[in-house]
Amino acid sequence: MSGKIYWGSRLGVVLAVAGSAVGLGNFLRFPGVAAQNGAGAFMIPYFIALLIVGIPLAWAEWSMGRYAGTRGFHSAPGIFAALVRKKSAAFLGVFALLIPLMVYTYYVIIEAWCLGYAFHYLNGALMKGDNAEQYGTFFTTFTGAGAVGSALDTTATPILYFVIFTFVLNFGLIILGLNKGIEIVCKIAMPLMIFCAVCVLIRVLTLGSNPDWPGESVANGLNFMWDPDFSKLKEPSTWLEAAGQIFFSLSVGFGVIINYASYLRKKEDIALSGLTASTTNEFFEVCLGGLITLPAAFIFLGVAAGSFGTFGLGFNALPNVFALMPGGQFFGFLWYFMLFLAAITSSISMLQPVSAFIQEGLGVNRVTAATILAAMTGVGCSFTMYYSSGLGAIDTIDFWCGTFLIVVLALCQSIIYGWIFGVERGHEELRRGALIPVPKLVSYMLKYVTPVFLFVILIGTIADKGVYFERLTRSTDFLTLENDRIGSLDDLNGKVLALVEGTAAPDIGDSESEFTTRNFATLDQAMMALQSQEVAAVFGNRADLLAGMGDNQSLTLAEYEADTIARRSIMIILGALAILTLMVGIAVYRWTKLNKFIDFDSHLGED
Repeated sequence: MSGKIYWGSRLGVVLAVAGSAVGLGNFLRFPGVAAQNGAGAFMIPYFIALLIVGIPLAWAEWSMGRYAGTRGFHSAPGIFAALVRKKSAAFLGVFALLIPLMVYTYYVIIEAWCLGYAFHYLNGALMKGDNAEQYGTFFTTFTGAGAVGSALDTTATPILYFVIFTFVLNFGLIILGLNKGIEIVCKIAMPLMIFCAVCVLIRVLTLGSNPDWPGESVANGLNFMWDPDFSKLKEPSTWLEAAGQIFFSLSVGFGVIINYASYLRKKEDIALSGLTASTTNEFFEVCLGGLITLPAAFIFLGVAAGSFGTFGLGFNALPNVFALMPGGQFFGFLWYFMLFLAAITSSISMLQPVSAFIQEGLGVNRVTAATILAAMTGVGCSFTMYYSSGLGAIDTIDFWCGTFLIVVLALCQSIIYGWIFGVERGHEELRRGALIPVPKLVSYMLKYVTPVFLFVILIGTIADKGVYFERLTRSTDFLTLENDRIGSLDDLNGKVLALVEGTAAPDIGDSESEFTTRNFATLDQAMMALQSQEVAAVFGNRADLLAGMGDNQSLTLAEYEADTIARRSIMIILGALAILTLMVGIAVYRWTKLNKFIDFDSHLGED
């Protein structure tokens, strides 16, 4: 049928799906999570989650996507409507658009970090430090994590230029389309990623031992990464982290696979393709990420390597490792260039589902869809960059859209597949054109086991990440008191400056406040002292302030800044949700006028 879009080859779709899954989480998140949750023992819950949730749900998404694609739908709202056979089900697809859209708003920024680090290795700027603290300072300055708005200050950091370049590159590939853009870049990027990773791996495995710290060798580094601590299996958080890593890694519940699978022909294999894509991702994660990142860091940093978080390990610890490693400048460049390639195959996969919906739902061409999408993501990226202090916006959006909602969407998809679309129909779709046999047990697992497992994970996530909910419910009385008392930040700066110069006594505390009686040599010292004290000891009448704060007496200014960023991040997410819901409503109206809901089977594509 003319006008139909299909993948150019089975290899192309496999690499595209694998590329969407292979990303920063494979090389930075996985090693740290594994080391902190039982090391080798972590692989037990990890592979259980892979077999119970990861691969079955990936197969379900391949089946549902191809089924709806042969019936004329390539976006999540249309796919869900085709599966449920009710046009109102299209609104469930809003979450499959919201997740990749919002995750992109911070993922492209991290992608730009990787490109920036690769560039700074080329010019030698990242080989000048000699300790982790210096690289931590470089990271804070380069990413703008030190203060709100500092990421947009081009006089202090060039990160904005790297973000703009990466942003434009992503949309250039989206405009080129499925075959000439996404498929080609994945065919090039995936082998190149393997080449870069293997080069770095060989360098790491041939490092021997650190002469300054005898005993910290490659063998001990591998032992540190994989020596099993079975006691960790008794902790629920270990199982929660394992399941979360599988979701983060395979991109299930992300809205990407169902979109990619919708461009397959009716009898093209999805069983072996889905398994191959998942296996490719596991190779990158376990065999490459697990053998490079922490073992290399251990040789030079010892057991302290295990204390770094994802960003700390990737952008603070590893630069210190490359600085001490023979040939570190070259291998540092290879490493961050590889991370950039991994990130770009993931980021374009986040744009494609939303771009496909705009084209399909609003009836516009690819360039117009890309323009609309660029405007939407541009606002989100600007917000995320502006609220760069402590990476607060990234952290909040990552939790709600990159963790919480992914589990919610995966749970919805498992229920749709097992209880509405039906395991019989789903298994028949999975077996059609399959190059390997798929046990029917998989479909029944998706109906009974997977939803229960996902529900437990959802409850566990809520219980384990309570701070994200507290940030939304804590009292804002302090903010009102703060605004009433000091008027504005400029007013506060003036009062502190007056204190430093001795020209006036600042009206920011009562006689009990230690702050009003202290002398400071510089304005910076005064501001640091102000920010380090609890708010109850800084502003106004202490009794009135405590009464207004209620149970929040111990919260500091930094914590209130984090709460404020979290609330504003939620507002951005809700704003995007409202816009996408409106767009889905327009799409449903348009599809109704085009009679696409009259008989779904009338839209069957060619075999």
